[in-house]
Amino acid sequence: MLDIKFIRDNLDIVKEAARKKHINIDLDRLLAVDESRRQVLQVMEEKKAEQNRVSREVSTVTDQVVRGQLISEMQALKEEISLEEQKLKPIMEEWRSLMLQVPNIPDMSVPEGVSDADNEELKTWGKKPVFDFEAKDHIHIMTALGMVDFERGAKVHGFRGYYLLADGARLSWAIWNYANDFFGRRGFDQLLVPTIVRKSNLYGTGHLPNEVEDIYKTQDDDYLIGTSEVSAMGMYADEVLDKSDFPIKHLAFSPCYRREAGSHGKDTKGLIRVHEFFKVEQVVLCEASHEASVRYHEEINRNTEEFIESLGIPYRTVKNCGGDLGQGQVLKYDIELWVPLEKKYREISSASYFHDFQTRRFNIRYKDEEGRLRYAHSLNCTAIPTPRILVSLVENFQQSDGSIAIPEPLRQYFGKDLIK
Repeated sequence: MLDIKFIRDNLDIVKEAARKKHINIDLDRLLAVDESRRQVLQVMEEKKAEQNRVSREVSTVTDQVVRGQLISEMQALKEEISLEEQKLKPIMEEWRSLMLQVPNIPDMSVPEGVSDADNEELKTWGKKPVFDFEAKDHIHIMTALGMVDFERGAKVHGFRGYYLLADGARLSWAIWNYANDFFGRRGFDQLLVPTIVRKSNLYGTGHLPNEVEDIYKTQDDDYLIGTSEVSAMGMYADEVLDKSDFPIKHLAFSPCYRREAGSHGKDTKGLIRVHEFFKVEQVVLCEASHEASVRYHEEINRNTEEFIESLGIPYRTVKNCGGDLGQGQVLKYDIELWVPLEKKYREISSASYFHDFQTRRFNIRYKDEEGRLRYAHSLNCTAIPTPRILVSLVENFQQSDGSIAIPEPLRQYFGKDLIK
């Protein structure tokens, strides 16, 4: 969330941010509502000040007639304040609704564009495999090897359901354990988070109100997370942190849930786009410094690149265009893995920084060297999601006899070199 004073003082910049991110919001209406809000608040403050003055005067007056007049005046002021409060309620409702739609300011380097097709390629890594046999897709390979069962998954879960079996499940465990050690060596503390959260946490991260159709919720109006970033950030809501603890670096792990409401007809088969999955996430809180945010953003994205490189899977990194940025993101990189049978790259990780957009919503602050309260900066980056990574891993490392070679770093966790 942006500071309303910043919005008032930099309206053209905020309008340009909304244009670049293709977010439709009436900022002029927001300022008009804000002016009404300020006027009512000023009247209320004046009346409360008068009420306090009369209250002090009552305590010093001994004349009962005068005292009665002052008490009547206090009661009248109380009623007037109550009327102003009633007037303020609908104004505040609209004000909060509009404020929650205001986008963060994207970095100047963010390219123009409407969708992921307009993202800017920054680098490619690895040699794409060339097969001297008839290569198969991950669905065929994993089904033949007894690693996955889509039919029973659909029977139990419904559309996009799946079971990971035997070596399919074992390979997922190997990836999680390897990721735990790999990112742990980079200074991240492990964190297991709640997956059922209060709605306020999704407003805090900026997933609500914009992604409401893609989120599962319970009959109690709680919500299921689509990323452990939500719970990891909510952990520090309404706290004043110690600056000496920065950077706070968590490696958060959880099941995740997404309805995929906006992807009707896309990736209906296989493990690319499923409703429930697991994700290891890097989450960082740091001081309110643009330079620090940029530094940690590069660091966490590079962590995931190095993890992928250690597995030997070809990938590319892209800078997301304005239309492919979330409401709160200043800058985002996506890492995309090569999927041989589709002959295309598929997103596996996103690295984003937000400045104080999320921490304002969560009210996460710290005291700087001069004792002033500042909002911290936040960042996050996917370390690795499963089962999606299995798609590229299986297809890139398939062998002519239908087996799968296990990347060397995973072998000690998996227990063998080959799935056959």
